[in-house]
Amino acid sequence: MVHVLGSRILLRPTDPGRSRAFYGEALGLAVYREFGTGPERGTVYFLGGGFLELSGRCDAAPSPCVQVWLQVADAAAAYEELKQRGVEILRPPKEEPWGLVEMWIADPDGTRIAVVEVPEHHPLRYRP
Repeated sequence: MVHVLGSRILLRPTDPGRSRAFYGEALGLAVYREFGTGPERGTVYFLGGGFLELSGRCDAAPSPCVQVWLQVADAAAAYEELKQRGVEILRPPKEEPWGLVEMWIADPDGTRIAVVEVPEHHPLRYRP
């Protein structure tokens, strides 16, 4: 077994400045650290129990197979806040058959982001 000490999601945006504005300003993620200089410098954001790193640049669109899952306390409140900040909502919050309340947004490159509320009665709230 690999002993994992830490983890983060790495994204290579097509326009680093636009993506930093989205994650830092529109979503309001707190910066953990920054490194390097210039427009392609790296920025690492806190994501609850993990991190999201934007660094470098990529000319290709992201794979639709890659998605980000963000758990929030209240999906309806997140919906209102993101809407006020001008974030395009792909789908408003809705309770899914599996019991989670999910809303969908996308970053400027089209990476889909699930904004998820785990209701109080859901099994993910309980650990055996």
